[in-house]
Amino acid sequence: MQEKSRRELLAMSLGGAVWSSCGSAPEPESEVETPVVAKFDHDLGAQLYTLRSVIADDPAGILKSLAAIGYVEAEVLQSNYAKYRPMILDAGLAPKAMHLSSELITSGAANDEDGKPLSLDGAIEQAAADKIAYLVMPYLREEDRGTDLDHYKALAEKLSAAGEKCAAAGIGFAYHNHAFEFEPMGDATPLAALVDGTDPGLMKLELDVFWVSVAGADPAALIAEQADRVRLVHLKDKAPDYPQQYKEGAPPEAFREVGSGSINFPAVLRACTAAGVEHYVVEQDQTPGDPIDSLRQSYDYLRSVEI
Repeated sequence: MQEKSRRELLAMSLGGAVWSSCGSAPEPESEVETPVVAKFDHDLGAQLYTLRSVIADDPAGILKSLAAIGYVEAEVLQSNYAKYRPMILDAGLAPKAMHLSSELITSGAANDEDGKPLSLDGAIEQAAADKIAYLVMPYLREEDRGTDLDHYKALAEKLSAAGEKCAAAGIGFAYHNHAFEFEPMGDATPLAALVDGTDPGLMKLELDVFWVSVAGADPAALIAEQADRVRLVHLKDKAPDYPQQYKEGAPPEAFREVGSGSINFPAVLRACTAAGVEHYVVEQDQTPGDPIDSLRQSYDYLRSVEI
């Protein structure tokens, strides 16, 4: 395991590392190579949570609209995947990541939207059948969050156990962050405890750039710092001047379509490319209008942005 210094990650969580340039004199302008600029061209996926307010009305039509925009991947929810699976596949969307019900990790028991029991073993079996690359621990409920680092060290053990099960089946396992993981706690942060307490071969990160930024950190710098971990990213933008916080509860107006807020997405996408990110997932927690329109706006930006 490549060890990461807790102090390094804490510094990152408090606003990013300070980078210094070397003191050598610049080369003459005529000898400086012009940077190669390219359009971002990786496949894009959409987190179906974005569509929760409309998908039940016409799931087949909504999913085909998503594919018509140009999305080729879908990040699905374990709680309703069985219901929407045939329509996801019929729309030509590849389910590449699944958000687990988080209670399966914290307590070992959870139910789907219809009250039927779920299991980690069942999710792994489904992932193997449908070529889902990653199962993701998406959220830690407030009642499951501790007040000291020992709590997160214990959670790291549970994440490692889930990662071992996934790895045995050839499935990746990842943890998705929000903002609370960046709050200083003792001499580190919850995120540092989770990273230090797990093997990068067993637990990757699905880095949500919005929540990283809300917590006051630099998403591009953190992706570079955790290049061996970040294999999936959630792409969404943040309203300018939105204040730093370590909790969720952001109002709807805090969320913006990719490219229409304050996050430096060219820098984020360059860092993702350098780190070897595999799956780029657009998510909009809250949308001002039709979520399909929001996903279209983000897609159009990502297809035009130069990195």
